[in-house]
Amino acid sequence: MASEVATEASVEAAAEKQPQKLERKWTFWFDKQNKPGAAWGTHLRNVYTFDTVQDFWRLHDQIFRPSKLPINYDFHLFKTGIEPKWEDPENANGGKWSVTCNRKASLDTMWLDTLMALIGEQFDETDEICGVVASVRQRLDKLSLWTKNASNEAAQMSIGRKWKEIVDVNDKIDYSFHDDSKRDRSTKSRYTV
Repeated sequence: MASEVATEASVEAAAEKQPQKLERKWTFWFDKQNKPGAAWGTHLRNVYTFDTVQDFWRLHDQIFRPSKLPINYDFHLFKTGIEPKWEDPENANGGKWSVTCNRKASLDTMWLDTLMALIGEQFDETDEICGVVASVRQRLDKLSLWTKNASNEAAQMSIGRKWKEIVDVNDKIDYSFHDDSKRDRSTKSRYTV
């Protein structure tokens, strides 16, 4: 009996040392917004790709907190193989849900909750989601959850409701199509939850 308990304990200890694989790989990106007139994405950098829970926590705890960024910088977390650009084929027909906040602590909390929901596959329409962007700005910071197919209203509404619950926001959140944003910076939202 004692040897069975010892064997069971050693199996559990070995399992704890094994990296916990995620369903997919994710990539952190870093960007500094350019001055007006400069080409967008000049400063966009692929920082690190991970596929285990342990790598995620090591990275997040050491580096990836939006409140540590200077003004006009962005952090991105996208599925590996998708660049955080409108031009990427996975984003080309998509759009984004957006949430603003005026306190760095709130931004960090909403960012972490969103990251955990993404890597933990908590959305029913997980294949529709491309990634998330945390934007640090002078007046209001913003989180944007990017999706693939903007015209799939049922999927977008489901994602928006779930994300609103995850980030614990009481105010309405809006969804805009990337195509609309490319044409007009003051574009109106297409969906609201």
